[in-house]
Amino acid sequence: MSLFLCVDCGGSKTSAVICDANGNILGRGLGGPSNFSYIPLTAFTEAVRVAVSTALDSCVSPSNTPITLPPPNELFAAAWFGIAGVDSPAVAQNASSALSVLLGIPIGPRLIIANDTHLLAAPLRHHPDVSYAITAIAGTGSCVVSFTKKPSGELVELARAGGWGWLLGDEGSGFHVGREAIRQIMFDVSRASLGITLSQTSTLKGKILSHFGIKNEQAAAEILAIVHTPEITIKNSHNTPGYLLVPKEKRLSQLTPLVFDAAFKDNDEFALRILGNVAGGLADQIAQLCIGPGEDMATKPRGVVVNQAILCFGGSLVGIEGYRALVLDELRKRGCVFQCVEFVEDAAAAGAAGLAAMTAT
Repeated sequence: MSLFLCVDCGGSKTSAVICDANGNILGRGLGGPSNFSYIPLTAFTEAVRVAVSTALDSCVSPSNTPITLPPPNELFAAAWFGIAGVDSPAVAQNASSALSVLLGIPIGPRLIIANDTHLLAAPLRHHPDVSYAITAIAGTGSCVVSFTKKPSGELVELARAGGWGWLLGDEGSGFHVGREAIRQIMFDVSRASLGITLSQTSTLKGKILSHFGIKNEQAAAEILAIVHTPEITIKNSHNTPGYLLVPKEKRLSQLTPLVFDAAFKDNDEFALRILGNVAGGLADQIAQLCIGPGEDMATKPRGVVVNQAILCFGGSLVGIEGYRALVLDELRKRGCVFQCVEFVEDAAAAGAAGLAAMTAT
């Protein structure tokens, strides 16, 4: 039996899917975070090892009976890795070398290494009348990539926006949500210092301040010191707040569930304003890859004509319908209305099936 492996490596988890030559999913597995830019190589390969091993252990045939796996040196006919943080040929080569050793697959056509956005472009193959795809990942981090397809169905990357990591970008991501929440709190602190009466109350502010142990809104400025305090590595102190035990970027991204709950459950104006700003940042990056009003192929030769394109979303944040609607609304304001829009819920499964189909042809 020929087995095909696809692994989606992201900032929150690693998802591995194994399928047969017909695209039937045989096994799945999960591992820890595997953004190649953020963690050591040993941690990356361990996350992949756990995910792939778990997927192999769970393998059953389409009729739900155990299968006999090929020997280790012939285990996978091909493997496709979509890896957050793989943004250059040199980084892809480093990842290829490590994964080749881990899986016993020689570096070459059987081992495909690309950014995780590439997995999201799989729906383009199923739309013969669509010429382009833009993939937009918004989860822990974010990245936007445009593609076209050859007559053979092969996907070709055109251009990229974002994917610079939390320190320089990640617009539309979980980190961006947390950062914007703190920024909006501090804007209100500045307004209050001018004697301006704030127009709305907010359940979200109270939740965020409580999360950081700040007892009242008048002391909101204390949040700055908390955000900028370095991570405490000594973890045996019972008096150390939990938020000081995590890196500063996660200190912000961990606020995302509070913002989403306040926005979509409480209809909190303050939270909705935050998400609107964040959605606008992601929409700006998508629009950057499009041929917009006043532009043409001469001014942007590798731009995407939106009415000939599919927009493929992926990631935990854009998996939430309300947030996805905010992004699409911001795109409409920028003159970007796509021929069709899809949310790719299971990028690893789509990639595994696509890999099997490519190999068959």
